Amino acid sequence: MASSLQIPFCIPTCSSSRKSRTFSTSYSINARSKAKIPIPPINPRDPFLSRLASVAVNSPETLLNRPANNSDSLPYLDIFDEPKLMATPAQVERSVSYNEHRPKKPPPDLPSLLLHGRIVYIGMPLVPAVTELIVAELMYLQWMDPKQPIYIYINSTGTTRDDGETVGMESEGFAIYDAMMQLKNEIHTVAVGAAIGQACLLLAAGTKGNRFMMPHAKAMIQQPRVPSSGLMPASDVLIRAKEVITNRDTLVKLLSKHTGNSVEAVSNLMRRPYYMDSTTAKEFGVIDKVLWRGQEKIMADVASPEDWDKNAGVKVVDEL
Repeated sequence: MASSLQIPFCIPTCSSSRKSRTFSTSYSINARSKAKIPIPPINPRDPFLSRLASVAVNSPETLLNRPANNSDSLPYLDIFDEPKLMATPAQVERSVSYNEHRPKKPPPDLPSLLLHGRIVYIGMPLVPAVTELIVAELMYLQWMDPKQPIYIYINSTGTTRDDGETVGMESEGFAIYDAMMQLKNEIHTVAVGAAIGQACLLLAAGTKGNRFMMPHAKAMIQQPRVPSSGLMPASDVLIRAKEVITNRDTLVKLLSKHTGNSVEAVSNLMRRPYYMDSTTAKEFGVIDKVLWRGQEKIMADVASPEDWDKNAGVKVVDEL
């Protein structure tokens, strides 16, 4: 590379007594001079610079013997058939400072990241695709470590949509429940948002003492619904109705088992949709604790029932 670059250009000047004239001046820029002019980074894929360098190598007289340019257009554009001052976005190379912090491969999807933390998130109605994924994740986490707990976060309307329309069979919820019961791990269940129908059963099926609910979450138990049967004959509708009643009885027995209530009490409440906030769900036995920030410190300062009786002057007499 030459130590200096000769760039000819024209400077128009005018005088009050003479007509305007142009003169050509040649400047020499010394690359080794102390006062260096900062040069912006050059993209080698820029078609403008590539074409200009090709002309300078093959026919330098085209650049040296330039006529005076009195127009408003930029210089050297006439050597292009279709001038392009900038490269297309696909041709622009990103700087090293941008790429050095980017991952070398695409990150995994969000469920995979949660699975790495032993978290299973149920955030959709219980349709076959959701059931398949949840059961597979539970089996995988037990295979990875049968001693570490598994955390199931639930925000699901069960086998129905929020408007009550049936989207899945009751067997979808029973499949996840059976998979939970077969695991050797402790299962911590947390309700966020809503746990309705079969999702409420999954919430109550967690390990005793590790069933939680967010302060503003809702739980609801209801009877299973008969799917749409407009094209079925009467005999098939009767068979489907008997199956729904069987699923209802099974759901009542399981809820009674995990909540500690009698079958009659659960059955009476399920005649109509029964909504529970976090406090009511705790009293009913669906959960064990309500999660909210700072509760550990506050509950640690609460006196025990014996201390309350002692400070109140109440004497407890043991039964004979």
